[in-house]
Amino acid sequence: MTLTKADLIQEVYQRHNLSKSQATEVVEIFLSVAKDSLQEGEDLLLSGFGKFSVKQKNSRRGRNPQTGEELMLAPRRVITFKPSGLLRQRVNGKE
Repeated sequence: MTLTKADLIQEVYQRHNLSKSQATEVVEIFLSVAKDSLQEGEDLLLSGFGKFSVKQKNSRRGRNPQTGEELMLAPRRVITFKPSGLLRQRVNGKE
């Protein structure tokens, strides 16, 4: 099962005794702050969860798999995620 934004809002609503609109606002504000941070190229560190980082990829040679034609891929920024040790342990059942 995938955790959706609606599921996240529902969890915040139930666990923190907020109204639906307050829970929605809290989740939307958090996601907005996270997006803005990453867009600016800043890392996003959530203690006990992990770290989102923006990395710069240089241009490189690529190939169209359908035609076999070689081409140059433009430089771009990508987001990487490194889970914290605590999260890694919980996922592996070693709390």
